[in-house]
Amino acid sequence: MRLFRILSALVGASTLTLAQTNPPVEVRQLSLQDCIELALKRNLDLQIGRYGPKISLFNLNAAYGAFDPSLNLSGQHQHSESGDQLLAGGFVIPGSKTDANSFSSSVAGTSPIGTTYTVQGNASDTYGNSGANQFENSVGSASFHLTQPLLKNFWIDNNRLTIRVAKNRLKYSGLVLKLQVMQTITKLEQAYYDLIYDQENVIVQKKAVELAERLVAENKKRLEVGALAPLDLQSAEAQAASTRAQVILAQSQLGTQERVVKQLITDQFREWADVPLEPTGKLKATPPVVNRQDSWGKGLTERPELLQARLDVEKQGIQLKYDKNQLYPELDGFFTYGYNGTGREFSDALNDVQQADKRFYTYGGQITIPLANIRARNSYRADRASMEQLVLTLKQLEQNIMIAIDNDIGTILANFDQVQATRTAREYEESALEAEQKKLESGKSTTYTVLQVQRDLTTARGNEIQALDNYLKSLSQLSIDEGSTLNRLDINFEAN
Repeated sequence: MRLFRILSALVGASTLTLAQTNPPVEVRQLSLQDCIELALKRNLDLQIGRYGPKISLFNLNAAYGAFDPSLNLSGQHQHSESGDQLLAGGFVIPGSKTDANSFSSSVAGTSPIGTTYTVQGNASDTYGNSGANQFENSVGSASFHLTQPLLKNFWIDNNRLTIRVAKNRLKYSGLVLKLQVMQTITKLEQAYYDLIYDQENVIVQKKAVELAERLVAENKKRLEVGALAPLDLQSAEAQAASTRAQVILAQSQLGTQERVVKQLITDQFREWADVPLEPTGKLKATPPVVNRQDSWGKGLTERPELLQARLDVEKQGIQLKYDKNQLYPELDGFFTYGYNGTGREFSDALNDVQQADKRFYTYGGQITIPLANIRARNSYRADRASMEQLVLTLKQLEQNIMIAIDNDIGTILANFDQVQATRTAREYEESALEAEQKKLESGKSTTYTVLQVQRDLTTARGNEIQALDNYLKSLSQLSIDEGSTLNRLDINFEAN
């Protein structure tokens, strides 16, 4: 008996110490919708995940840089001197001095259909002397050159491959973020239900304390009048001490669960650390409305993981198309057209070019045939095998989704039955305790029996709220396995 009194004193002292060291602060009441809105704005995982689509968009824009034309400008001056040369017979070739200025400019690039082009202009001016003879002349030209692949790199080349894959990955990154949002919201929803459960469990344990302490008080009165043995009072006091310890444990679990929820809804934990949370929602169960075919339809059209797998198949198809095109010989057509100009000075040469009466052009084709083409052939075979593997992986994922949905539906129905059963059990235990207490008052029962029924009632109450918690979480699990979490909670998702 002394041991139980010491335990009770310690429990009371611990509660008093906590109250003294942690002054009460304002409780933050939150609905599930409030938590979801906070998570969408403040959850750190989602803040990190939102960079994925941005990075993919930058990568796509960078891929279009392959079509950026490049401008090249150059100019140079060249000087050369040579001395007199004495030939046989006494002939002398006088020395010379030559200066040359040359300038060139060009714009080159590649078009989206694989055509490479160059538009360029050149001009040079050469002047000097050879002995007593002075000379000066200028030449210039303006032209454009085109090269067009006709077989290999015609339907798709490396630039177009990179762009198509980048577009595919942009869609993929959006689905990654969508899945992350769904998983975070589901985790939050289930944590919120657990928070309600832990809050209700504290209430259940406090009710157990009230029952135990009432029995202790009644037993003390009976002991005073000699209607009860001291051992019965000790048993009641032991149960009261045990239930107080359960309250502390339940409160500790509630605090832990509050921190789980806080982690999901804020990026400033320091500001929330000492703020008690009070969920405004309730654990209640409405009869489930489930339809396997409808759930399958949602899962096979809305699950982000499945859509990601289909994008993987599409990406591999793009790669396969490129690999197949690389099997062809490299056949290119080319064409060059331009105008020449000459004169004594730069201006004369440039004016001559502008007259466009001294044209030049070249056209033709060239073909390069790899004799074995081992690399291209085996790359195509390997990627074709990878495509077949991805198709089977997609089929496997579809089957796994259907099985997961079937399991979820079975769990939901079983959990709802459990809710009904635990409610009935709790109602029975409440009636049983009331009846047993009346028997005890009339001397037809014992303290031991009442204590046992009290424990059974506390267990039944805990089982009921646990069943409700499990039922609501199973509904949430079906929703994410269907891919309908965002639609069900009316969340408008945008990857940007």
